[in-house]
Amino acid sequence: MTAFKSPLHEMALTTPTDLWNDSCSVAELTYAIEHGAVGATSNPTIVLAVLKQEMHLWRDRIKTIIAENPTWSEIDVTWQVFAEVGQKGAELLLPVFEREGGLKGRLSVQTNPANYNNAAAVVEQARYYDTLLPNIQVKAPVTAAGVQAIEEMTYHGVNINATVSFTVPQAVAVAEAVERGLKRRAAEGHDVSKMSPVCTIMVGRVDDWMTAVTNRDAITVNPDSIPWAGVAVMKHAYEIYQERGYRLRLLAAAYRHHRHWSEFIGGDVVVSIPYGWQKRFNASDVMVENRMDTPVAPAIVDDLYRHIPDFRKAYDEDGMTVEEFDTYGATVRTLRGFVASSHELTALIREEFMLPNPDVKRG
Repeated sequence: MTAFKSPLHEMALTTPTDLWNDSCSVAELTYAIEHGAVGATSNPTIVLAVLKQEMHLWRDRIKTIIAENPTWSEIDVTWQVFAEVGQKGAELLLPVFEREGGLKGRLSVQTNPANYNNAAAVVEQARYYDTLLPNIQVKAPVTAAGVQAIEEMTYHGVNINATVSFTVPQAVAVAEAVERGLKRRAAEGHDVSKMSPVCTIMVGRVDDWMTAVTNRDAITVNPDSIPWAGVAVMKHAYEIYQERGYRLRLLAAAYRHHRHWSEFIGGDVVVSIPYGWQKRFNASDVMVENRMDTPVAPAIVDDLYRHIPDFRKAYDEDGMTVEEFDTYGATVRTLRGFVASSHELTALIREEFMLPNPDVKRG
């Protein structure tokens, strides 16, 4: 009998549900792999946190990058550091990638969030990231331009992770774009059997947005219903994916409570869990059992659906057009946060390494 180290380890070994680490921190990813993780992710917010926590691992390398490229701007240096932090996480996952025949063991690296409206720029950066290591996965936002980029990235053989995604219409648009890209690629004789694209639904940010919009618009809803909003969207999208046989998997991210993990156990999905939540879940007494096939209570879905227009946009397959993705509240909020983290990451590089404050005594 296998001795499970933790509930997450049990899930990883006994169900189709894959565990990813929602960070590329060396220490956190090492812990996650020990508990069954077969993937990981990064974004500007994550890399900023990694550098603050593990600067001792990166200080010398950042100095070398600057010395070797004396004409680079602080933005050039920032994105090189960003790529290398992700690359380091991918190296930790290479043994998993090799063990799983290339179908698992990937590290997702995010394209510049400021290019959310520029498909060509996203594709260009994605194709560069794809050259770094064989187990790199590349993120693109599910905006109107991002959907175009996702098809082109897939066509060029890039394994995508669709991010900044909160709704069923976004998940379906991503799936259709991936299918188009795979068909185009296969038609030219390229092997697509080892590609493993995923589409993220940021379930916790769905809940966050429902809370924000009910406060903004003075909507009264059962407060017990809102924490189910992201779960309901994820399960509805999963049902559609299963019915249509799309060749990519859904990924749940942005954790706020244990249902953002426990309700998806047993599904052929990915749960990308931050280190702190992994520790909490592993110390819990939540049973590892299939809940993915158990629908959210109809009364809860009905409560959200009747009272919150933005839930209807998120839940219905035709709730939004692709052109409306860019102005959906959760999308705007998240893009603003990622862009702000990019600027803060650049400021960290500038202040620590390139233009340190002369008024601050150092050493």
